[in-house]
Amino acid sequence: MIALIMAGGIGTRFWPLSRKSNPKQFLKIISEDSMIQMTVKRLTPSIKMEDIYIVTASSQVELTKKNLPDLPEENIIIEPFGMNTAPCLALSASYLARKYDKSEKMIILPADHLIASKDEFLASLEIGERSAELDNLVTFGIKPNYPATGYGYIEAGPKIDDLRFNVKQFKEKPDLETAEQFLNSGNFFWNSGMFMWKIETILNAYRSYLPKVAEILENINIRWNEDGLTANISSEYALMPKIPVDIGIMEQAEKRVVIPVDYGWSDVGSWKALYDISEKDENGNVLNCDFEIINSQNNYVNSKKFVSLIGVKNLVVVESENALLITDKDHSEDVKKIVEKLGHENKIDLL
Repeated sequence: MIALIMAGGIGTRFWPLSRKSNPKQFLKIISEDSMIQMTVKRLTPSIKMEDIYIVTASSQVELTKKNLPDLPEENIIIEPFGMNTAPCLALSASYLARKYDKSEKMIILPADHLIASKDEFLASLEIGERSAELDNLVTFGIKPNYPATGYGYIEAGPKIDDLRFNVKQFKEKPDLETAEQFLNSGNFFWNSGMFMWKIETILNAYRSYLPKVAEILENINIRWNEDGLTANISSEYALMPKIPVDIGIMEQAEKRVVIPVDYGWSDVGSWKALYDISEKDENGNVLNCDFEIINSQNNYVNSKKFVSLIGVKNLVVVESENALLITDKDHSEDVKKIVEKLGHENKIDLL
């Protein structure tokens, strides 16, 4: 099996620590390893390092090499620039088709997710492999434990066996009432963004459902044939439609399988999400700093300075070298709006 790790994002919701120069997937926010290092270590008991590939932006290649010094250099697939997951995965599959038999299976993983149980995760890959062998597009659905409105959902259809279901449909992020209905129904799962398929299966899917992408891939392959895999493909890649693979392929495809999993997954998508999975003191605080507190509960603080909290609740306080974030924990998703404003105001030193 081949592992493809998507590592090209910027992680705007983890500003001010996540920056263009050092995005979230390269931060050590959960352990002594960076997020991408944790993802690779999760795989290596079952997948050899030479069969692990990273697809990332050209601006992050050096960071990838620094974080993964044992990864062969040719295992870094370079996106000239970010164009969403459908182009990213099309480019990667085409790249891998030049190195492997097209019947080889590939697992696709984000670089910055947390999975608590490695053994259960690896066991789920074996289940996925059996489904992918039958030309299915496989996705891993997280069993929901609360009515989340920040995730897309997968509705399970007819049961294949005790471990797998056919996919009935994909649903976009719901409002709270709809999310509660999904939770109560028992046949909806969070869309984890993890997939598995054979190389030939996904390339055929692009030909069927995103023919424009398939056409651009042909031109990229011509360029690779002429100038090698390090060729500048920017002009071709810029023509790709900016569309997620969920919408471009998964929502349209016929042979889709969902494997429900429950192995302590989190996309660690915001400071609140990080707070939720972190070890807390007796007052519900997560304090990564020297501190004194008085009558303060349920706060998250990450700072190199001494911090004193007095009579505050539900705050996120994060300090970087040149910025300080203070937000109500329940509004931490809106950090990305600050990053957008900084971009519009051309405050490059803060990005």
